[in-house]
Amino acid sequence: MKLWDHPMSENDFRQCLRIATGATLGFTICKLFGWNYGVFFTVVPMLLLGMVPVMSAHAARQLFAAAIVCGLEVGILGGLFGGHPGIMTLIVFVLFLYKFACMSKGPLFLFGANSVLSLSIMLHFASYPGVDLNELIFGNLLASVLSVIIAYLVTFLIPDAEPRQPPPRPSEPKGSHRMRHEALLGASIATLSFLVFQVFDLNDSMSAQATTLLLLFPMHWNGALGYARKRAMGTLLGVSFGVAGQLFLYDWADMLVLIIPLLWIGAMIFSYMHVKESSGSGAGFGGLTTLGILFGQYLTPGNDLIFSALYRVSSIFFAIVVTLLVTYLVHRLLNSFEATRFHVAS
Repeated sequence: MKLWDHPMSENDFRQCLRIATGATLGFTICKLFGWNYGVFFTVVPMLLLGMVPVMSAHAARQLFAAAIVCGLEVGILGGLFGGHPGIMTLIVFVLFLYKFACMSKGPLFLFGANSVLSLSIMLHFASYPGVDLNELIFGNLLASVLSVIIAYLVTFLIPDAEPRQPPPRPSEPKGSHRMRHEALLGASIATLSFLVFQVFDLNDSMSAQATTLLLLFPMHWNGALGYARKRAMGTLLGVSFGVAGQLFLYDWADMLVLIIPLLWIGAMIFSYMHVKESSGSGAGFGGLTTLGILFGQYLTPGNDLIFSALYRVSSIFFAIVVTLLVTYLVHRLLNSFEATRFHVAS
């Protein structure tokens, strides 16, 4: 498995600085103001700055749209049909279906990707007893607004050294068969993930649930298989850094002045890996999101990050194996039909 296939340029190094600084700023502001759902404020800047090398108004609009749409979906549909599991399952499938369709088409990939993660995380949090749904929705919206502001700020403070070349266009547009395959594959696995975490009441396995969705970002079976190995490696590295950080902090885990530089160093390391891989969702990106979840959600006074980290890594590895098995079965099923066959060009 080749990871380091991309030479590091000055622009790449500055992107690493933007990712690490942006995620740390989001985490710091959240903690200073005592806001809940620190995972949103830490992970969303990572996603935005990691997936969009150069911040643009188009990316900002997609992030805002994802937060608003997911908030309305969870608030209205979840409120109306949350007590009806059968209807809610069908609704969740439709919601995931159009989000993965946006990802498959390309121009709205960021909207679809952030919507998939936001919807999954908010549904996950909403399953906790006593959760304030309004606070959850506005917390996600605030995190998105803050992430866009942070992204523009770090882009202004740490600009690229030279203009970037536009990303290469695909040699051939995707066929309708492939887009249907990708949308149905993603929606099916995401809905099954939602059902499993609801039926078994896995309220404390957000990392594993996020992993089942991140595995789908390559949008096809071969990509999911390749990403699974990188995600497992990134998760192990992210958890190892979290455990080492907890041991280093020891009884000072509630001192923000010590946590902030530790998070920045970890984010910088995994940002470097992410940029060197140049593969979108790889080991570096997996380590980043794992680190963001651990620090943003579980590193709190009185909480044992080591137990959380070990529980996280075991649940993530189990989720990877099960998700790959189900993905392969759904992939084979969809390839049985002409209209949803992945390899057939239009």
